[in-house]
Amino acid sequence: KMHWCIFSFVLVKIFRTSLSLFSAGRCDDWGVDSSKEVRAYQGEPARLKCPLFLEYVRYNYSTAHAIGLTLMWYRTRQNQDIEEPINFRLPDNRITKEKDVLWFRPISFNDTGNYTCMLMNATYSSKVAFPVRTIEKDLNSCNSNLMKTYKEELYLEHTQEIACPDTEGFYPMNAQSSITWYSNCSSDMGPTERKLNENKLLFLIMREIYEGNYTCILTYTENNKTFNLTRTINVQVVASYRSAKPPSILNPNNQQIFTFMPGEEAVLSCRVFFSYLRNSRDEVWWTIDGVNVSDITDPRIKTNMSVEPRKLGEKIIRKALLIKGITNQELKYNYTCFANNPNGTRWSQAAVKRKALAPKYTVELACGLGMTVFIVVVSIIIYHVYWLEMVLLYRAYFGADETVGDGKEYDIYVSYARNAEEEEFVLLTLRNVLENDFGYKVCIFDRDSLPGGNIAEAVFSFIRKSRRMIMVMSPDYLNEKSLSILEFKLGVTCQHAMNTKLVVVEYKPPECSYPEIAQLRESALFVKWRGERSKRPSSKFWKALRLALPLRSLVAGAGMHESYSSHSDVSMEHSAVRKKMSKWRCDVVGPKSTNNAKTGAYCKNAKKRVRSGRHSCVRYCDGDVVREHNRGTVVPSWETHLCKPKPCGRKMNWTPASTRMDHHLSDNPCLHYRYYTDLSNNNDFYVL
Repeated sequence: KMHWCIFSFVLVKIFRTSLSLFSAGRCDDWGVDSSKEVRAYQGEPARLKCPLFLEYVRYNYSTAHAIGLTLMWYRTRQNQDIEEPINFRLPDNRITKEKDVLWFRPISFNDTGNYTCMLMNATYSSKVAFPVRTIEKDLNSCNSNLMKTYKEELYLEHTQEIACPDTEGFYPMNAQSSITWYSNCSSDMGPTERKLNENKLLFLIMREIYEGNYTCILTYTENNKTFNLTRTINVQVVASYRSAKPPSILNPNNQQIFTFMPGEEAVLSCRVFFSYLRNSRDEVWWTIDGVNVSDITDPRIKTNMSVEPRKLGEKIIRKALLIKGITNQELKYNYTCFANNPNGTRWSQAAVKRKALAPKYTVELACGLGMTVFIVVVSIIIYHVYWLEMVLLYRAYFGADETVGDGKEYDIYVSYARNAEEEEFVLLTLRNVLENDFGYKVCIFDRDSLPGGNIAEAVFSFIRKSRRMIMVMSPDYLNEKSLSILEFKLGVTCQHAMNTKLVVVEYKPPECSYPEIAQLRESALFVKWRGERSKRPSSKFWKALRLALPLRSLVAGAGMHESYSSHSDVSMEHSAVRKKMSKWRCDVVGPKSTNNAKTGAYCKNAKKRVRSGRHSCVRYCDGDVVREHNRGTVVPSWETHLCKPKPCGRKMNWTPASTRMDHHLSDNPCLHYRYYTDLSNNNDFYVL
């Protein structure tokens, strides 16, 4: 009787409240609640419960019906905006309504859309919509990844069982039903530790390998129709509650010290390990001098938290304390991290100190950096200025001798235009430095060739026997019908056929452009002669030239290298005569005996070093040939026959003439000019 009185009082109270609401004329539209979405498999029964009685109104369906409210159902089809009432009078009774539940036996793809349940009377209405989605199972699978799964947590190494969820109320109690279980869509359960127990799946001993998705398909018959209900359970293995412990604070610990400078943002991190406890409320918090941070209103002080899941349901919770612009006073406070779970509470204090000032090495760093930059800059400048010397020095110590075993007779073959200026440059400058200063074996055709024979064959033979070929480029070098053009073509031929390396000395630029020279720039090394600046043997011209010439391990010094010509000094002397018109005296002094014609003569100044050029001293013998005696040269292999001049007394003077046509006979009847020709290079000289 007491219970009936209480029920009547509550019913009257709700009725009065409802009357007050209805008299006001309210209309509540809660829109579409996507969190209440219902998903069902195509062809299976589906059940829709009106969400109004779950969250939006304060009474259940029976109470609402008692106070005169009516529940209406509407549907908005997929991709449509028109809301239409649901027809419950279909012939097959596929869609039915029971109190606040809407049934589909079964549901189809056409039923997809938004469903609205409205509670209303003449003066009041309240409605909410929720989506319904029909899903098809994946191909060759027992379920779909789009379907909602139910979660079950089973303790490790415990005996437990799982039941097929959300099947109550779908079929009558007296209906025949059966359940089939699948593990990851496989009916083979493997070991005997898993088996069926009255439509439930029993795990005799739960192990980690049994984690996964388990699908149950319930089959029942109602009104002579067979229906299937498919449910999927995600089974997770968790640590046993027997092994649960109080929380463990990983940091802060005794080995960790937090150091900050005043004004910095201080970040104190607290990491706590929690064992698995079902429905456990795990907590982590900070205190500053005994005051919980959640009770501090200072906006500079904040906290943030993150959770790191571990296996078997265990986890690590990290809670960071952030203090923006920490002060000197705050550096002296006590900062403590607390952790709590049902098994106990733990705490750990963080050691906070002021950061020591780092020593200032500004001056040392600046000096070191400046010295480094200075060394780098100086090194770059030195390399840029003296790179030739560095390469030559490296070659001298680590380079391989190119003259060993290559079968070559000469180091260099020199090709040039045959005119006075180029001859002077080649014979007095280029040849002199290459032979006397650098110790190379130089081959010059006009000097080293024998008279007669085929010129082209001789030039080709000299180039083939030489390790390098130097071309002295000038305006007259590539003139037609000249020996230099022949040497040029044969040199290019040897370069392609025998890999002869060519070096071009740009003595003077040609008057016009030649395609042959442009092509040669791709395969030969060009060294430019810069006049007076290049005359010194230590100039960049000679260094660059030496870099292009073959490397010799033993280089003869000046005055010790033998000329490989029988008449080199005659040709050179002829050029010197034309250039400087110099004069010298060569006294023929006989021995103590009076028969000077038999004993010959010698040049008494022959041992003196002549820097401007090499001077020829000629001796005359009755019926004999004349030999050249050159300082620093070997005896020639062939001889030039000259006519014997008329002697005058015991001495004979030999003076070069300026030109062939300008000489004059001396007034002294004892002195006569005789004109002779060098048969090898057409150089002329005179003997007085």
